[in-house]
Amino acid sequence: MSAPVDDAALLAAELLARRWLPRNHPRVKRALVDADQWQAVERRLGEVGLRLVDNVFADHVTVALQRGAEGAVFGEHGLSASNNLELPRDAVALLIVLWALIVLPKRERQAARASEPEGQMQVEMFGSTKSLPSARSVSPVVSYRALLVDFGAQLGKKTRLDANLKLLERNGFIERRQDDIAEGPLLDLLLDYDALAPRILEGALADVLRRSAATPAAATTDSTEPPAPLPQAD
Repeated sequence: MSAPVDDAALLAAELLARRWLPRNHPRVKRALVDADQWQAVERRLGEVGLRLVDNVFADHVTVALQRGAEGAVFGEHGLSASNNLELPRDAVALLIVLWALIVLPKRERQAARASEPEGQMQVEMFGSTKSLPSARSVSPVVSYRALLVDFGAQLGKKTRLDANLKLLERNGFIERRQDDIAEGPLLDLLLDYDALAPRILEGALADVLRRSAATPAAATTDSTEPPAPLPQAD
């Protein structure tokens, strides 16, 4: 007869099975407010070379490999690759563009809403600090048609764009809502904001994003031409 499984082990197992869980999941909520429980989950995951990934700006938590385990798992070839999900280069470029269009403005909105003067936001009774707005409540959506017009030439036109959007959705980075593209569970968890934000805001992609904001949304025709190179950040 097997021994009963405690909550820490159950949470670790569920994260491994489902890949991510919402922050309002009962076991996740308990771990977020109970330091001992959080450490117990981290210990369980650490025993198999994994770490718990949380971000107060995201609505989910997930797991990832510990840095020390990456070399043994992926080898030198995997470590030198642009990603370990085997995404093609144009899919990685699309991921960065969508991250910049969704996560950057979302972070600004969350910071602005959290710092609004008292009385402009609904606050909990007896609360001493304002809670950070949920990602879903302030996360912008990207129009598929506008994305196709603004970045289609750089990202392989409609055929490649559609294929790569499916890849990103399958891997939990985005969600499709008819013609809209929204933040997925992993978009603000597995991409390093501190590393990416300065390169985008201060690099060549910043000019591209500014130009895209002024471009009217319109549909474009399908094409099988190879993708043009995406401007690189400085």
